[in-house]
Amino acid sequence: MTFTLVIANKAYSSWSFRPWILMRHFDVAFDEIVVPLAQATTHEDILRYSPSGRCPVLRDGDILVWDSLAIIEYLAERLSQTPIWPRPQAARAEARSLAAEMHSGFMALRGLLPMNMRRPVAKRELTAEAEADVSRLEQAFSQARKRFGESGAFLFGEFSAADAMFAPVVNRLHVYDVSVTPQTRAYMDAVMALPAWRAWAAEAAAEAWRIEKYEIS
Repeated sequence: MTFTLVIANKAYSSWSFRPWILMRHFDVAFDEIVVPLAQATTHEDILRYSPSGRCPVLRDGDILVWDSLAIIEYLAERLSQTPIWPRPQAARAEARSLAAEMHSGFMALRGLLPMNMRRPVAKRELTAEAEADVSRLEQAFSQARKRFGESGAFLFGEFSAADAMFAPVVNRLHVYDVSVTPQTRAYMDAVMALPAWRAWAAEAAAEAWRIEKYEIS
């Protein structure tokens, strides 16, 4: 079995980060193709791999799967012995709900604090809408940890797809120095200590491409 994962810049692409960190954490072998964003041929280059014109996209033989959450669900089905989602039904249901909420929500936070793996830690003032998003994130993290996560450092104990979906938010909270509870900070530190996170961050730091709108302090 050989997968190919097509992604955008590691420094900025939150959508690409999610399936990548999941696959790397679970030692799923894959080939990688990086298509840099904001280049003259970016859209044309992505269309060579993805019918949506967006990254990421996963190729499994003749099968194409695009969108981060769809890729994660496909991998959970394809690699059914790998604990991509929590095994207990109630935990799995909550993990899927949180992943979907992350996929479609938190727009104020995402717009104000774009992912940038290379950004020096520096505070950015939050809007009221972004503050509300942070409050909801912390509520969600606390509830998952209290109900299902006490056996480990992650939302549902062991690392799962839910943590992969929130990995870009961990970067945002960290590099923009967002004030969070000690419990949220401990969770963030656990995610950032993962070998897969460190590998992505190192490769992001080595990238030559820059997108200036994401580099504004």
